[in-house]
Amino acid sequence: MKISSSIQPPELADIADKVRAGERLGRADCVWLFDGADVLALGRLADLVRKQRHGDAAYYTVNCHIDYSNVCVLRSACAFCAFARSKEEAGAFCLSPREVVRKAEALFSDRVTEFHIVGGLHPGLKMDYFEEMISGLRARFPTVHLKMLSAVEVEHVARISGVSVQQCLARLKACGLGSLAGGGAEIFADRVRCQIARGKISGEGWIDVMRTAHRLGIQSNATMLYGHIEDAEDRADHLLRLRDLQDETGGFLAFVPLPFQPMNNELGKRVPHFTTGLDDLRTVAASRLILDNFPHIKAYWVMLGVKLAQVALTFGADDIDGTVMEERVSHDAGSATPQALAESELVALIRGAGLTPVRRDSLYHPLPD
Repeated sequence: MKISSSIQPPELADIADKVRAGERLGRADCVWLFDGADVLALGRLADLVRKQRHGDAAYYTVNCHIDYSNVCVLRSACAFCAFARSKEEAGAFCLSPREVVRKAEALFSDRVTEFHIVGGLHPGLKMDYFEEMISGLRARFPTVHLKMLSAVEVEHVARISGVSVQQCLARLKACGLGSLAGGGAEIFADRVRCQIARGKISGEGWIDVMRTAHRLGIQSNATMLYGHIEDAEDRADHLLRLRDLQDETGGFLAFVPLPFQPMNNELGKRVPHFTTGLDDLRTVAASRLILDNFPHIKAYWVMLGVKLAQVALTFGADDIDGTVMEERVSHDAGSATPQALAESELVALIRGAGLTPVRRDSLYHPLPD
């Protein structure tokens, strides 16, 4: 890997030397990337790593997001969530499996290759609900990849259905589940997690579900929610735990850093501001350097903003996500981005960053134009 130390300030030169030598960054290195590194120099180094892996390619997909329900047993426990509702609360909804299929039909076009489907932890939706939904989608859209459910949802469904996580995942895979969404990771550190996500499975619980999924051949993304009450050590710890699991299973497709959205939620009263663009770019770049075994880093335009996501493609990210079509979770919490982007807009953003757009499927196989 050709990375010149001469372009780096003295502190980052040590990191560049390690990257050039193929040496892994240690915990102290990772904390420093979040706490002390010059952002522009860090971005330059991360961009060089991106180019070494992907050349001038930047990926996007044509996908549709569908939320099956916002009813959640953790309605008052997740301090950062503005999406969840209690069962009888105004605005609560729960789609039947057939209604999910109808919604998919309304959003579908012949360019769509993925449905991304998640929801709240509904107290009454057990295995049969999800098996019917997945089977119905698979029958109606046999070529569309079904990226469904976070590790938190899987653990909840398994528990209320009286089956193990492994049994739950095996049954859903048999119906047509393609991969898992990466949400629910938040921050793994117990000190933070107990304040922002009371009642949610622990960080180790999230990792255990993903480990089980990967061993069953179900790949997934991974996320980190940052920019609230966590510190640099918490971020570094989170990424290092993901790196360790990837060493073990190889099942992660991409890492998606998610900036905290402070509107309409309890945590926003304590942290009443959005992340800065510099912090977002720092997090993308640091993630690219720390997660040396993750093939892809995603600049999720829905939460970063369209223009900053474009810049992030030169700070280590190689993927800008997709058309989305409809997104509720981050928009309920204050995201001001569009609900959808046309494929032509994604292509223009990538080209505007000086890169070559590559349409992909959910598993990052390139698709023809």
